Amino acid sequence: MRTYHCFWLLFWAGQPHQSLLSPLSKRTSGFPEKEKVLVLSGNSRQDLHRSKRSWMWNQFFLLEEYTGTDYQYVGKLHSDQDKGDGSLKYILSGDGAGDLFIINENTGDIQATKRLDREEKPVYILRAQAINRRTGRPVEPESEFIIKIHDINDNEPMFTKDVYNASIPEMSDVGTFVVQVTATDADDPTYGNSAKVVYSILQGQPYFSVESETGIIKTALLNMDRENREQYQVVIQAKDMGGQMGGLSGTTTVNITLTDVNDNPPRFPQSTYQFRAPESMPLDSPVGRIKANDADVDENAEIEYSITEGDGYDMFGITTDKDTQEGIITVKKALDFENKNLYILKVEATNTHVDPRFLYLGPFKDSATVRIQVEDVDEPPMFSRPAYIMEVKEDVPLNSVIGTVTAQDPDAAKNPVKYSVDRHTDMDRIFNINSGNGSIFTSKPLDRETLLWHNITVIAAEINNPKQSSRVPVFIKVLDVNDNAPEFAMFYETFVCENAKAEQLIQTLSAVDKDDSYNGHQFSFSLAPEAASSSNFTLQDNRDNTAGIFTRKTRYNRHETSTYFLPVLISDNDYPIQSSTETVTIRVCACDHRGKMLSCNAEALIHPTGLSTGALIAILLCIIILLVTVVLFAALRRQRKKEPLIISKEDIRDNIVSYNDEGGGEEDTQAFDIGTLRNPEAIDDNKLRRDIVPETLFMPRRTATARDNTDVRDFINQRLKENDTDPTAPPYDSLATYAYEGNGSVAESLSSLESVTTDGDQDYDYLSDWGPRFKKLADMYGSMDSDKDS
Repeated sequence: MRTYHCFWLLFWAGQPHQSLLSPLSKRTSGFPEKEKVLVLSGNSRQDLHRSKRSWMWNQFFLLEEYTGTDYQYVGKLHSDQDKGDGSLKYILSGDGAGDLFIINENTGDIQATKRLDREEKPVYILRAQAINRRTGRPVEPESEFIIKIHDINDNEPMFTKDVYNASIPEMSDVGTFVVQVTATDADDPTYGNSAKVVYSILQGQPYFSVESETGIIKTALLNMDRENREQYQVVIQAKDMGGQMGGLSGTTTVNITLTDVNDNPPRFPQSTYQFRAPESMPLDSPVGRIKANDADVDENAEIEYSITEGDGYDMFGITTDKDTQEGIITVKKALDFENKNLYILKVEATNTHVDPRFLYLGPFKDSATVRIQVEDVDEPPMFSRPAYIMEVKEDVPLNSVIGTVTAQDPDAAKNPVKYSVDRHTDMDRIFNINSGNGSIFTSKPLDRETLLWHNITVIAAEINNPKQSSRVPVFIKVLDVNDNAPEFAMFYETFVCENAKAEQLIQTLSAVDKDDSYNGHQFSFSLAPEAASSSNFTLQDNRDNTAGIFTRKTRYNRHETSTYFLPVLISDNDYPIQSSTETVTIRVCACDHRGKMLSCNAEALIHPTGLSTGALIAILLCIIILLVTVVLFAALRRQRKKEPLIISKEDIRDNIVSYNDEGGGEEDTQAFDIGTLRNPEAIDDNKLRRDIVPETLFMPRRTATARDNTDVRDFINQRLKENDTDPTAPPYDSLATYAYEGNGSVAESLSSLESVTTDGDQDYDYLSDWGPRFKKLADMYGSMDSDKDS
């Protein structure tokens, strides 16, 4: 049987091995119905009959979160074959068997050893069996049953987020959706109201509301203004048990921000602004800044400024600083205090992004008056023109006035002005200016053919304040006068054949004139008066600024006259007429029958195969270069032949050769042979120097042999004298250090090594006479003598 808190499993006597077990687990609102089992007979498979059921089982229900101190009782297993004599043993297996659930193997009582949580595991499936203790065989088939955990309200609702953030535009209508919050309950939603959640608002009224079932938050107040309050914090509660008393609850915070809309027009904080601007202010310079305030932010607060009217409408401009939303008033035209010293402007500020929904709030613009006072400053003189152009003839006399510049002080004081020429623009000081009236005059002669335009700069400065000065360019054009005579366009040198005929054209002449001519130059050609009657040639003017030279006779003889110089008179047609005499050189040459020149020199007939002077000079230069090359080559070979075998990086003529070689001792025969010094007769006549390349131009000189036991100093002096007169010696000094003490030393040898080899006794008493430095030696050797005596 089953009660509200415990469940029973009952056994009836029957045939355990042949019964079929079928669970009936339907849950009702009251006590469970009796269960019926259809069992097949175990005696015969062919006969079916109803018998008593061996097992009866049902679902067990167990409350979660048990808080008692004893184990929680679950139910009881019992077999009708249990005689109560302890012969049967009950075994439990499955989910949590032996750990979470234990069974009394004698009585079949099941208990829970731990507190259970439905949210962790709602259902446990176990298997039960009764076995004979003595044989270990089951007396009933294994049967499966379920333990289901009953839910209690032990979990509060949990929101999906700890903090929600949302935003809505300001001035939104009532009921505008803001955000939806969601809370979940871990309890069983199918059992009671433990998981039924209801939402409510704890903080945020009367501005916002929340739907109790959906958690949707909406606006509850009309025309919420961001400029009054921008941030709202709303607290929402979620409560289970349908919101009834005793239910568990959880809360979350919703931060709601009102975003800006353009619901505020710009407004100037004052109706009139005043600024001062000096008349010397450069163009596009800022005069001042004005700003209209807008309570909106970002693009809703962007303002465009404009000048709508006023007497300075064309004198000033206004722009918008995008960073500060200020209007910057700038100068568009130059100001002049003397002409106008006060300007009145009307400036308008307008929103650039207007929301049509809020046009009913009024025009989204505002205006203000701006007064600009122009201040007087000490201005430099102003010239009457931005530039001056003057003309002057090139033959104008010195100190002639060619034009005048005018400048005045624009200030009310009208200070006097003095003029000067910027000498950086007139380095030759060709022009000068009257410092009082600004008249420009020449100080040096002009020449149009040398320089057509002169560009100078005139400076006007106030006498009382020379720092106030201004400059103006003056362009002076030099006009031409006929002051240059025409001349040949080139140097004319022509020839005439010896066999030329009379009236034969030998040269055409043309002329140029440095002067300018408005109607074009017209030149006339004629022979000079001194050559007009006696000349062998005639000249014909072609009337087109050219002339031709013709022969007057039939034949010419170059042996009689090889060159003719024909003077030609050239005149222009301008006023005053200018003329010049130019000379044409005509050489008499031998020509063939076709008039082609063969030779023009009389010497060419005597030496027809001679070379020209240029060719002879070229041949001579080639010969000189060849000789110089040969000499340099020979010198280089000789220099290379005498090159020392051992070359030092710091080679100088007085050279000491350093071998950096310790040597091989007495057996080293490759270095300088010291035996030669001891035995001069052993000098090898054929041994050559080893520091330079051997030369065979001179045979080695045979030197006289030194006598026996000659001192080394005398020997070296003798050899030095011989080498000074030896033509085969090197051209510079060579030093060889032999480190040989020589014979007959005054101090003789102080070594004690040699004394060992001698049999005679030595007297060392003289060491005591040498002073304190030799006292130690005197004591040593003196004591040795005393030991020998003893």
